[in-house]
Amino acid sequence: MQLAPLSGAGLGLRRGLLAELSADAASGADFLEVAPENWIGVGGRLGKQLRALSERRPLLCHGLSLNLGGFAPLDLDLLHAIKDFLDAHGVLAYSEHLSACADEGQLYDLMPLPFSEESVLRIAERVRIVQDVLERPLIIENVSAYARLPGELEEAEFVCAVLERADCQLLLDVNNVYVNSLNFGFDADAYIAAMPSERIAYLHVAGHYDQADDLKIDTHGAAVIDPVWALLRATYARHGVRPTLLERDFNFPPLAELYAELAHIRALQQAAAPLDRYGT
Repeated sequence: MQLAPLSGAGLGLRRGLLAELSADAASGADFLEVAPENWIGVGGRLGKQLRALSERRPLLCHGLSLNLGGFAPLDLDLLHAIKDFLDAHGVLAYSEHLSACADEGQLYDLMPLPFSEESVLRIAERVRIVQDVLERPLIIENVSAYARLPGELEEAEFVCAVLERADCQLLLDVNNVYVNSLNFGFDADAYIAAMPSERIAYLHVAGHYDQADDLKIDTHGAAVIDPVWALLRATYARHGVRPTLLERDFNFPPLAELYAELAHIRALQQAAAPLDRYGT
């Protein structure tokens, strides 16, 4: 599937980039993505800058604290606040992490889930509740992890099972696939191939930190590396070209360097377009 009218290469909007992006009338980003929790209720100069940017470029939202995989009840107040934000800014799509991030309080991290049939059923029900409240589809993202909990499924099987059971869409994070493939010793290309093309809404790429040969940390604090670019190229070849967003959360380089990474995404998309079997 494709997020019409979205295409090309997007950039995660962080407050550290806000001033430069606001001053750049041309903008090298085809679309922007924000975490709604960081902007709900924000007014004044920052709120005006966000409004102006959302009027110039398509806007997506990528949540941080919905706790889809947790056991605590869903925060309905948060969900209604998110819905109001999505409506107010004409947000094209809303995505969240396939993880747990809260119990009696917010954990401020994305915790791993048991890859089990029980988890599939529970999360699918929570996804349905979210979609009912938001009155729009939910897109779920595969996450990076540094530990495995007991479960009878492999990660790719688990993600596909949740997508099918919840009948929702996928934000396929290519860097997270690469990071987990090294952290847990699986074939990244096989993981990508196992994802259902018809459910992939858009993609993420990012840089990460090399803690050790077998431990990569998904920091979003560095440039994308060549193996991740190669995996992105393979993703386009397998599933067709999808809108692709570059995440950068800190260690911001000059905006021109981020735009150069966006240009590289577009070059890969253009190279893959003649082979795009899905007409995206």
